[in-house]
Amino acid sequence: MSIQEGWTGRFYEDFEVGDVYPHPLGRTVTQTDNIWFTLLTQNTNPIHFDAEYAARTDFGRPLVDSTFTLALVTGQSVADVSQNVMANLGWDDVRLPAPVFEGDTIYSYSEVLEKRESKSRPHVGIVKVKTVGYNQRDEVVIQFTRTFMVYKRGHGPESVSDRVRRVRNQVLKQE
Repeated sequence: MSIQEGWTGRFYEDFEVGDVYPHPLGRTVTQTDNIWFTLLTQNTNPIHFDAEYAARTDFGRPLVDSTFTLALVTGQSVADVSQNVMANLGWDDVRLPAPVFEGDTIYSYSEVLEKRESKSRPHVGIVKVKTVGYNQRDEVVIQFTRTFMVYKRGHGPESVSDRVRRVRNQVLKQE
């Protein structure tokens, strides 16, 4: 029996400037998502949770909280760009060119803009990506750049597969 490694994300060495990663999972935004996120973040603007109020605005219906959109699209990118991140350094140039409404399905992709060695931590590198989120009508609803420190191969915390191998070997030695 052998342990088969699953996708463990990219390490610093795997990033190349110009590479584009289409993130595989879309997500349909529900009314519950919008109301819960708005309440969790204490956003008191009724355009997000009061349908009667929102109906009287230029949009005519509730808007999805834009910080939910930022969190969702960032989350969609994790498996491809930040699974092995040591530290998120920041989001810049966040733009919201079109609104998101309950019922919209959001998809995204990221493009590698820059990469460099860390000057203070030799076991990580610094990567900057541009991430774009778009809806089912291919309208861009958010775009931003994100910079993070990502581990170099062999320098991150023990992976699940490595831990399974270690524990399995301990069990086999006891038998």
